[in-house]
Amino acid sequence: MAAYETSAAAPFGAITVYRFVQTLAEGSDAFRRWNSARVTRKALHRLSNRELDDIGLCRGDIEMIGR
Repeated sequence: MAAYETSAAAPFGAITVYRFVQTLAEGSDAFRRWNSARVTRKALHRLSNRELDDIGLCRGDIEMIGR
């Protein structure tokens, strides 16, 4: 059975690059969620009051979606 050294330090700058990539990924996810909520609110604004009532919403509820 071979023994491997598992406590080697990360290469210089690897942690910084990892954190930068994670920040970009989180920003991208946040943007996708924001845009999805925006598109949903825009579609709901196009509905009549009767159609909104059919799905159990009123005009005041639309702005709360996605927040």
